[in-house]
Amino acid sequence: MTKAITIDPAEAAHFGTLAADWWNPKGSSAMLHRLNPVRLRHIRQAADAHWGCEPNDYQPLRGRSALDVGCGAGLLAEPLARLGAKVTGVDAAPENVGAAAAHAASAGLDIRYLAGELDLLAGERFDLVCSMEVIEHVADPAGFVRGLADALAEDGLLVLSTPNRTALSRVAMVSVAEGFGMIPRGTHDWDKFLTPDELTALLGLAGLRVTDIRGLSFSPARGFVLGEDLSLDYLVTAVRG
Repeated sequence: MTKAITIDPAEAAHFGTLAADWWNPKGSSAMLHRLNPVRLRHIRQAADAHWGCEPNDYQPLRGRSALDVGCGAGLLAEPLARLGAKVTGVDAAPENVGAAAAHAASAGLDIRYLAGELDLLAGERFDLVCSMEVIEHVADPAGFVRGLADALAEDGLLVLSTPNRTALSRVAMVSVAEGFGMIPRGTHDWDKFLTPDELTALLGLAGLRVTDIRGLSFSPARGFVLGEDLSLDYLVTAVRG
């Protein structure tokens, strides 16, 4: 496992303060609750395509391991476990890990949670590696991507999501969402957002090949939707080589 210090202490502290409210769908993490079904649908579609899973299989990740990096209080880790995966969640904030473990236990889910850097995994590799809305918060994006690559199994699948650095994302995610309290103030630093080309380059340097880039946009009528519009947020799927 690549030993890179990627945690930004200020970012970890910010998200740690949100831990107790993470599972409240009307609380400070309400936007994540709205995003989660769309992200999970994309992961399911990517997994079906990568491993040839049956579309009607309720547990397509049965027998596979999954890693959720920057797992927060477990909003994505828990549905991955319900899809059959043996899940490990890693987060920079110990408060989040505590909230995640308590919620999983109350739901009867066996999920391993760790607080700290990726090198805690000591060379383990996972079939599925996910990191949703995290890379824009780390201190060393290149080192972070190398750590994700190190954690990916040979036939593994990596799925990332992150905001694009555009005029739209500055207005929508910082000025509007944070300004009107839809996202906690101070969550985003627009200058740390990565464009698809920048993220693709980092993945390539880490020995990974991008297989799909999908836009995540907002529709007043439908909520968050997947499509070709990358200007707000996007999801990247990558594999080894």
